[in-house]
Amino acid sequence: MEVCNKHRRPPIRRAGLGLDQGLSAVSGAVRTISMTALLLAGITFQSNLFAQGGVTVVAVPTPVSEAGIALAAPHAAAVEVPSAAGAWGGARNGSEATLSDRVVDYRIEASLDPVKHTIDGKQKLAWRNRGDRAVRSVYLHLYLNAFEGANSTFFTEKRDRDAGFRSDVDVKDGDWGHIELRGVTQGGAKVAWSYVHPDGGPASDHTVVRFDLPQAVAPGATTTLDIAFFDQLPRVVARTGYFGSFHLVGQWFPKIGVLELPGERGATAPRWNVHEFHLNSEFYADFGSYDVKLTVPKGYVVGATGEQQGAPVEKNGRQTYHFVQGDVHDFAWTADKRTAKPLVSTWTGAGSPAVTVSVLYPPEYASNAAPTMQAAKDALSYFSRTLGPYPYKTLTVVIPPHNAGEAGGMEYPTFYTAENFSTLAPDTLSQFGLDFVNIHEFGHGYFYGILASNEFEEPLLDEGLNEYWDQRMLRDRQQKLHATTPFWSAVGLHPVWNVFEAERMGAPREEPADPIGQNAYDRLQSIGAVYSRTAVTMRDLEARIGKEATERAFKAYYARWKFRHPSVADLRESLAEASGQRQVVEALFATQVYRTDKIDDRVDAITSVEQTPQPGTSLVKDKWVEQTAEQAEKATDASREKWEKAHPDARKGYGPFPFLTTVTLRRRGAPVPQTLLVKFADGTRETVQWDDDTRWRQFTWLKAVKAVSAELDPEGRHYLDTNKLDDSRTVDANHAASLRWSFDFSALVQLFLSLIATV
Repeated sequence: MEVCNKHRRPPIRRAGLGLDQGLSAVSGAVRTISMTALLLAGITFQSNLFAQGGVTVVAVPTPVSEAGIALAAPHAAAVEVPSAAGAWGGARNGSEATLSDRVVDYRIEASLDPVKHTIDGKQKLAWRNRGDRAVRSVYLHLYLNAFEGANSTFFTEKRDRDAGFRSDVDVKDGDWGHIELRGVTQGGAKVAWSYVHPDGGPASDHTVVRFDLPQAVAPGATTTLDIAFFDQLPRVVARTGYFGSFHLVGQWFPKIGVLELPGERGATAPRWNVHEFHLNSEFYADFGSYDVKLTVPKGYVVGATGEQQGAPVEKNGRQTYHFVQGDVHDFAWTADKRTAKPLVSTWTGAGSPAVTVSVLYPPEYASNAAPTMQAAKDALSYFSRTLGPYPYKTLTVVIPPHNAGEAGGMEYPTFYTAENFSTLAPDTLSQFGLDFVNIHEFGHGYFYGILASNEFEEPLLDEGLNEYWDQRMLRDRQQKLHATTPFWSAVGLHPVWNVFEAERMGAPREEPADPIGQNAYDRLQSIGAVYSRTAVTMRDLEARIGKEATERAFKAYYARWKFRHPSVADLRESLAEASGQRQVVEALFATQVYRTDKIDDRVDAITSVEQTPQPGTSLVKDKWVEQTAEQAEKATDASREKWEKAHPDARKGYGPFPFLTTVTLRRRGAPVPQTLLVKFADGTRETVQWDDDTRWRQFTWLKAVKAVSAELDPEGRHYLDTNKLDDSRTVDANHAASLRWSFDFSALVQLFLSLIATV
């Protein structure tokens, strides 16, 4: 997806957001109806709608086709039941003829009119029925219709929820786009089609279409559809469109939905998984092969998914580029007559083919080309080493021109768009931004591309996991978030954050509303929380089970599920099995993935009181003897005087009497295993564990010296904790921490005002 959807807030802009743009607050109250009413209406759900978080639920009966194949539930979200071992044809062991179990084959011919910004296209779509029953109707996405007008599902959600989107480009008269079906046949027979609304969107939405086939597709058989279509590209608005001669062509062709079978992503019966194009969702499709011919005017430079087949063929002042790529589930391309000579290099890595890396850029951003190339190659090396080899032979990176920033920060198989920066300097926000966006968009090639999760229903598997792995890469190479801006430089300040600290500060912690396992579009706090809260959640898991176990577990997840379509439950099982820490993994998924429990442990109080003589009676040799308050005070003074003479150089915290230290801990959220570290004046330390579900605990020590401080989570394992400031207390007042965090907060505000929340 784009540099992260493009709707969040991380340290950089996500997909296409400019660093100079402000953070858009995205929220919206949602109407809910009771689950009981839905169940009574006969509506079923793919998994439990979360026990927490008011999910927006509209009573939309699940459509059923003529053959009795239902559509995925409108509000399906994180799956809880693992997929069957043989799901999607079973794990790919490398001995197969193809990387994926190819389900669909696209042969597309398209011609661009760069003046009218239109595409005249025709495609042969060959689709294989993997199921055990005949299929009489198939469903396709017409994603480009999200931009046909203000009454699409996309724009309705944007308006009704008063929500921003990435850079929030305004659509003006004449800027709209659409995709028109001009003819569909099956074996020469005309195919009837109708628009459907699987998620209960407005009748004016045309992003999902049903084809009723003249000839049913038998189990195991393949049918071919001939489709003529016509695109009117929009002014670059949301990951696709044009600006001047620049064209980023994504979501541009009729694309068949996914027929899921029992045992796949929680399905118990065959179902079509197709969703309308929502404001905050992206895509999901079957693996297949693409053979695409693109005709453009002579002089235009074209970049696309896959491998170019020879030099472009010229005819009548136009040239036709030919691209082929197998084992991918989408295809995007770009064309521009202003593109400078592309920067081309080769990357090699263990287990991967030699990869031709191309960077396409406009002249005004020539300074971005070489750093972008380096960032892309660095990402190739890291992801190949820590997850698994990169399987393709090409990688094309596009830097959009000035005023086309909304095209930046978006990913497609073997192809992504980066960000553009007018100035670059070491240890600045712009340099960090360039690196981050490239790493992030490349990383999607693994989580969105090769693992191919369902971004509608389970965005954490792409947006969230990719964000975590990106920050992991930056952390491993010790790259920090330098928030230096002209303002801070002018006053001599250069704020710097550890990348996960920056993620933590951007994640909702005090009142998290949505489980990270929630789908992309039923969210009170929008999609941004998926990025940041998933990254922090996975970082906390790593802190608990160890870096080596985490990497081993993610490698196992990638090896088992590459070129398939894993669910959240499949991720959970892979992590639990490969790490050997099932209890820890399952507890985390229960509280943070399927629910959203706040974590808020704190040191409520610490006292360290000298145990001086006290007034009262005591039994001495079978006789009660009273010590008055005056006598007790005199005894205390005498002991102090004697001790001080004997210890003239004693430091503060020592004395003739022992100290009783008491630390009180409070819990206002979900239980997590905590470590308490108490430091004493003589340099000694005491460590205890708090690993139960009680709401408070108290620990005491009687020692010869006074305590100095108490600190929860000294190793920093719990970044999800609502407030790290209350994790520690000193016996004596110390304002250094509050002063430091006050500065950090001020710097953060300035940072977020200059970033984009959704790459």
